[in-house]
Amino acid sequence: LQQLGSFLDATGWRLIWGLNLGSGSQQQAVEEAEAVAAAGKDKLLAFEIGNEPDLFGRGTAHRPSSYAYDDFLKEYRLYKAAIRAKLPHVRFAGPDAATVTDWVSRFAADEGNDLELLTHHYYRECAGPASTLDKLLHPDPKLAPKLETLQAASKRSRVPYRICETNSFCGGGKPGVSDTFGAALWTLDFMFALASAGCAGVNIETGVNQLGFISSYSPIGEDQHNAISAKPAYYGMLAFAQGSRGHRVPVDYDNQGVNLTAYAVAGGPKNLSITIINKDASLDANIHIVANGHLGNGRILRLSAPSLTSKEQITFGGASVAPNGEWKPSHIESLPSKKGKYEIHAPAGSACILQWGV
Repeated sequence: LQQLGSFLDATGWRLIWGLNLGSGSQQQAVEEAEAVAAAGKDKLLAFEIGNEPDLFGRGTAHRPSSYAYDDFLKEYRLYKAAIRAKLPHVRFAGPDAATVTDWVSRFAADEGNDLELLTHHYYRECAGPASTLDKLLHPDPKLAPKLETLQAASKRSRVPYRICETNSFCGGGKPGVSDTFGAALWTLDFMFALASAGCAGVNIETGVNQLGFISSYSPIGEDQHNAISAKPAYYGMLAFAQGSRGHRVPVDYDNQGVNLTAYAVAGGPKNLSITIINKDASLDANIHIVANGHLGNGRILRLSAPSLTSKEQITFGGASVAPNGEWKPSHIESLPSKKGKYEIHAPAGSACILQWGV
């Protein structure tokens, strides 16, 4: 915990800490909360009580099969009261649901006046034979309705919602899918989809999982010699960081049958970023852009790799991420204005960020 506190001070990150409701005791939770609060200090954003409690009665052996939301709420409130008796000003988040989005809606109604965040997890599915790259790169039919429900619960309760655990396929990911360049494009597109649905933030699952190995989907890799490297998902996160600075603005586009998405973000009157993600395995796209107002010449940063299945030779802006985490673009294309219009070629299996006024 002391190391964690130092890490938070060095990075400026905020901490969401989960307390063990599944197999712990109330007294253990109180003692742990006190220790974490002392280490995290002002970087402690909130405590969660329980991890994926909607699975307690069906996916795990923590509770009887009859365990339901009302049972969780009763336990949550008992734990919360005990912790507040020792830490009166600490904040909470929840319910940290795995799949049952209705738990989040109900929790927002019951606890919304005393919450920092509404929290939910998301994976496309658990890794298996059907967990293909083609499936990952095409829309998940259950995601949009889930986000609509979460956004509605957030608006009603005036509590922001966060996807606080997520990645491609649960159980550590699917080797040959979750660790490929295609997963970088999925990560970039997924983060923009969340932001477009009013999500307040996302925690990409990383590192050693509950099964004891470094997940295939981990954005940060480590080999047998303890050498650290940026993996495909990291590049998707990096591209999102570059293309998402500002507020979302509407973008109207016709993909004409190509598996392509586009998002626009404005940082000021003359500051605009458009992210184009071509997740198609075989179809290139020639894109014509018309923007309201005169933007002048822009620039292009491309996210690319030899193929969608590549695990190495991934670049963003012509450069790879160094072992120490440093990145600086080495190839920035110009994007000339042609009477207020722009043309861009987006090869199959790639993404590009168009920027003006940066």
